Amino acid sequence: MQATAYTYDPDSRSGQVLLDDGTPVPFDAAAFDAGGLRLLRPGQRVRIETEGEGAALRITLVTLQTF
Repeated sequence: MQATAYTYDPDSRSGQVLLDDGTPVPFDAAAFDAGGLRLLRPGQRVRIETEGEGAALRITLVTLQTF
């Protein structure tokens, strides 16, 4: 699934992405670390992997979108 980086806190390595429908979804340090990134800037296009649905949706991986 693709999303756009919305917020990122380098101290906690957590933040939020915006899904294509505009829904913000938070991610934690574990999801950020799983993608092997060092930094994330708002507006970057990212690829995410998720678990669950609706209110239980949880991001398990955040990495850069590559073509």
